[in-house]
Amino acid sequence: MKRIATLVAIVLALVGCGAVAGAQQPKKVPRIGYLSSSDPTSESTGSEAIRLALRERGYIEGQNIAFEYRYAEGKLDRLTELAAELVPLKVDIIVVAGGARPIQAAKNATKTIPIVMMGRGIDPVEAGLVESLARPGGNVTGVTNLARELGGKRLELLKEAVPKIARVAVLYDPASSVNEHELKEVLPAAARALRLTIQPWEIQSANGFEKVFAALSKERPDGLYVSAGLLMFANQKRIADFALKSRLPSVYGRSEFVDAGGLMSYGTDLPDSYRRVAYYVDRILKGAKPADLPVEQPTTLELVINLKTAKQIGLIIPQSMLYRADKVIK
Repeated sequence: MKRIATLVAIVLALVGCGAVAGAQQPKKVPRIGYLSSSDPTSESTGSEAIRLALRERGYIEGQNIAFEYRYAEGKLDRLTELAAELVPLKVDIIVVAGGARPIQAAKNATKTIPIVMMGRGIDPVEAGLVESLARPGGNVTGVTNLARELGGKRLELLKEAVPKIARVAVLYDPASSVNEHELKEVLPAAARALRLTIQPWEIQSANGFEKVFAALSKERPDGLYVSAGLLMFANQKRIADFALKSRLPSVYGRSEFVDAGGLMSYGTDLPDSYRRVAYYVDRILKGAKPADLPVEQPTTLELVINLKTAKQIGLIIPQSMLYRADKVIK
């Protein structure tokens, strides 16, 4: 009996040790892959917005959630390689910042890892990334900004700010998939209604700006419209400086251009959209499937006006516009 009692005690002790050891095993820390077509500096506003929104939901980087960052830094041909690097790291989710190309690169790299997109200005259904906005199917969901449809409104705002405007130069990057529809359909239709003439100026690389700027200085258009795209965003200060030096009223789709000295912007509140990405990350980590999470479109649009720039180029912004502006830089 003593031997049996001793054996029972040993077994119980071992079971107890196992239970303690099991209880002491650290919980698995979720790993998030972050793929961007841009660079860390340009992407900092968005990535920080996501981190703060995740913190509000209880996820703190370095404690109970980890990130693996991959930046293409404008070299879009690297996206396939960078997306492929994230798969063997066994990340739980891949967050993609950018347009159709980085999202497609992530989708090509994995059919099983959930992908949360922050798709700027793309139609994910038209691009073949999801089956529908309501029922994405597959492993891709997230937020999309259909910004290309706002081009007409931007021209309208430029006309309202400068009633005598007649010719508007449009800077665009042909490599950006967003611009084709905007240039061929959205802007021409809006220009006809506003009795404006638009003049497209193609820029394919950072080296092409000075040549176009020189040509614009001779052409002397009445206004400047800057289309979306990584190339334009990466050169926002150069563009804003040229517009300011040329006393050229300018309109953009992102407020960062206005912060850099551009006249006005009208578009989605991108930091707000990035914060919404945290909702998808949280839901997926808690077991939801991307296929069942509807793709969202932002409902908040913001008008930002740089009153300081207006004064420098000798423009008086109508008071009615200033009242409607979400942000006025003085």
